[in-house]
Order: sequence, then structure tokens, then C-alpha cells
Amino acid sequence: MRMLKLLVILILAGLIGLVGYAYLGDMTPNRTEVRTPLDMADQADGTAGE
Repeated sequence: MRMLKLLVILILAGLIGLVGYAYLGDMTPNRTEVRTPLDMADQADGTAGE
């Protein structure tokens, strides 16, 4: 019975910690600008994809 109580307490503490981290943790994404040059010469004659 003691092991069951300990297990329940540990699970509850883990869930409370997880919820606290989800609300209070810094989880904002790092934004970076990505530029990729495109070569449009192949599509100029209308035969792209063939």
C-alpha cells in the first residue's frame, strides 16, 4: 500500500511539474529569415515539369 501511495504522489508531482513547465517555460520559437534563390530560366519556355 505504501508503494502505491508513493507511485501516485510521484505521478501527480510529475504532472504538476509538466503543466507548470508548459505554462511558465520559455518555449518561443527562434525566428530566422531564410532566402532561397530560384532559377526561373527553365520555366520561361513553358516546358517545366516535362
